[in-house]
Amino acid sequence: MRFFAFLLTASLSLLIHPVGAQEGARPKEQAPAARPAPRASTLDELFERLSKAENEQEAQGISTLIDRRLSRSGSDTADLLLSRATQAYESKDHPLAVELLDRVLALQPAWAEAWYRRATIFYQLDDPIGAMADLHKALKIEPRHFGAWAGLGHILMASEDKIRALEAYRRALKINPQFPTLQTIEKRLSQEVGGQDL
Repeated sequence: MRFFAFLLTASLSLLIHPVGAQEGARPKEQAPAARPAPRASTLDELFERLSKAENEQEAQGISTLIDRRLSRSGSDTADLLLSRATQAYESKDHPLAVELLDRVLALQPAWAEAWYRRATIFYQLDDPIGAMADLHKALKIEPRHFGAWAGLGHILMASEDKIRALEAYRRALKINPQFPTLQTIEKRLSQEVGGQDL
């Protein structure tokens, strides 16, 4: 169970702070005025590109763009509260992080990322039931949230529900086929489950 708790924490921390996420903090050079700004990809386009990514590096770049999109609610207040909740989580102040996320969800109940982040904290607080409930809410809002599918798989695996865990991992991999940690887990779990009905 410690192995899966470690994997969940590692997977979720990568999704909360993907590689290259700090790049946005650097000052950017001004683009020449003659050049039109490139059209931003829609979330649908990004998920389509992610499902067809040819390697892990390409998938990570697209995943970072998706994470940035999912981490914006459209409300400056909710976005600020989410940022503070993330800081509290990183400082291991889980009760404060949950309190801030409760406020976020009161403002933006249809924000999948906020449900996902609170699920992460509930799992850290040894509340797998609360975590699963929040993951289900996140997935109802955004069924392509591969981090939520992976988290659900980890919780199910920890509770020895290998068949449903495998289903969740496969859903995550269908969305993000270049997720190396999940590829390894899915392969091993497929062998363990063997011929059992899925």
